[in-house]
Amino acid sequence: QVQLQESGPGLVKPSQTLSLTCTVSGISLTHDYYYWTWIRQPPGKGLEWMGAITGSGSIFYGPSLKSRTSISRDTSKNQFTLQLTSATPEDTAVYYCAGGSGGIGSTRKDEYDYWGQGTQVTVSS
Repeated sequence: QVQLQESGPGLVKPSQTLSLTCTVSGISLTHDYYYWTWIRQPPGKGLEWMGAITGSGSIFYGPSLKSRTSISRDTSKNQFTLQLTSATPEDTAVYYCAGGSGGIGSTRKDEYDYWGQGTQVTVSS
């Protein structure tokens, strides 16, 4: 059974770096078929694709957040991480990690085979 679990601080101060980890179990992050994605949903808004890392380690970023986003992975722990620098209150959202084989950049839920439960991150002083 494949499971994804997001973890990280639920509260981040403005200007700090938002850091989240997704722990994957039941499948290797290096599996060629899948890529591993960070998606967020601000309150009252739709899903926003942030970036992804493929099984081979290639990384893609969404254009709107590219300058502030960094995605990496630790294959020994089967984890991938998100860092978003210079956080502002507009970065308050539920953050999801997901695994899929559909189009890179998609926010369609049916493009992804696996989802974490999501974690609320609030940016506030």
